[in-house]
Amino acid sequence: MVKMDTELHTRRVARPTERIVTGRMVRFMEGYAREVRVGQPVLVAVLTAAGVVGLLLRVVRALLSSGGGGAKRSFKELKKGPEFLVTPVRVRDTADRLVEVELHGHLPQSALHPGDHVQLTLRAQRDPDLPPRIERIVNLTTGQLLTPRTATLWSHLGPALLLQATLGALLLLTVAACSALT
Repeated sequence: MVKMDTELHTRRVARPTERIVTGRMVRFMEGYAREVRVGQPVLVAVLTAAGVVGLLLRVVRALLSSGGGGAKRSFKELKKGPEFLVTPVRVRDTADRLVEVELHGHLPQSALHPGDHVQLTLRAQRDPDLPPRIERIVNLTTGQLLTPRTATLWSHLGPALLLQATLGALLLLTVAACSALT
């Protein structure tokens, strides 16, 4: 009978508790998409304010008899938030522990390589079961400061819709102020 050694030293992956972790990049795991949640009250407020300006523009277009108008996204499309790339990253810290963190968004392909000496600034996520996410990376090997960028609610809605919502909110406030004064 062969006796198996159950005392094999397999290094466990730890979750860092420190805000700043210094170490060496070990591995980039396979990335996956995660969706940003869109709060319905915020979306309804933005669409209502933008609808006021949209209605006013339709009236002006009808009076001027000009066609046009861009493609509009439905409420359902806007409610489904933007997706961003999540890449689990393994780093060997200065205490020789293997720690796992998450990189949200994209970085230039040549910015980080396994073996690079890095200093990571981390932030805990809302879900305690998820590892902390990387806010900022200082690649000590190359001297680069890297900040991963993800899609946000505001980038998902787009500048045109936000501008239209701002104008609509200002128009509603102006009408409310004028009616309060008279």
